[in-house]
Amino acid sequence: MAGMKLPPAEDTAELAQQPRTPVTGDLVSDDDRSIAADSWSIKSEYGSTLDDEQRHADATEDLAVANFRPSSDYSSDKDSYKEEEEDGDAVASMLGLQSYWDSAYSEELENFRQHGHAGEIWFGPEVMDTVVSWSKSLCIDLSRRRMINHVSDDKTEQSEHEVHDLSGWSVLDLGTGNGLLLQEIAKHGFSDLTGVDYSEGAVDLARGLAERDGFTNLTFLVDDVLDTKLGRQFQLVMDKGTLDAIGLHPDGPIKRLMYWDSVAKLVAPGGLLVITSCNSTKDEMVREVERFNQRYAGDSHEQDSSTIPPCFQYVDHVRSYPTFMFGGVVGSRVATVAFLRN
Repeated sequence: MAGMKLPPAEDTAELAQQPRTPVTGDLVSDDDRSIAADSWSIKSEYGSTLDDEQRHADATEDLAVANFRPSSDYSSDKDSYKEEEEDGDAVASMLGLQSYWDSAYSEELENFRQHGHAGEIWFGPEVMDTVVSWSKSLCIDLSRRRMINHVSDDKTEQSEHEVHDLSGWSVLDLGTGNGLLLQEIAKHGFSDLTGVDYSEGAVDLARGLAERDGFTNLTFLVDDVLDTKLGRQFQLVMDKGTLDAIGLHPDGPIKRLMYWDSVAKLVAPGGLLVITSCNSTKDEMVREVERFNQRYAGDSHEQDSSTIPPCFQYVDHVRSYPTFMFGGVVGSRVATVAFLRN
């Protein structure tokens, strides 16, 4: 990653998407809460047995009878509809609980076994296609920049072929779900592919779909990114909605800190982290990374933390998503941002 010329950030602001169920609660385990859902997720053409209207009704009923006490100190800024959330902090939601995802993927897995349906594509297939093709271009551009100062003129043609060979790139998909994102990545020439999810049902579904669709080079593992046991690093780490879900946990602020500590260990030096979110804008994600970089430098054993390079550095963001105007500000419903691991 050293020596890569990074494009300047644009001034255009993006509008954050607010989840539909702003709820707060005490520190509680996932198992202590009822399994419920809302209609926040975006359905795909693949079909699903999950009934959004029923889920929303169940969630409304469960949340209405729940005795939620005031938030703990570190999340006290989320206990009122009237207070604006700052720096992209999301409100607590059932979508942040593992119990919700275990239940959802249990149904999706049964639906796949009975009817062959793949289930949902988070944010929809068009966003997935955009994320994959855009990430591929970033990897090729990064490889080209790395080699440009190390190749003589007579080897330029050979080197250009090597730049476009992505088979050596190791890829990790965080919160892989049904694994369809990893399948799409495999179609673009990547071959060292691993998907992880803390829901065992999601991993079983991803494995079943990969076997059915002929993707024999995909590895799926049960692993929690906040307490990962992978023990290796990857050159490209993809997150499509996982940080969103983590932020929706009742203890989201603390868990987001844990996320960055863990991801910093999973992305190899010189590697890329690509995050897609519908709860945070590009600017909000950049600010969150800047705060992590400050904490990362402060935790260093170096006497002068100002000399420590940032752990992650903004590279670019997707600029092709549909936009809309609100209050004189141009925004988009989804943001995809890439960061370089120094």
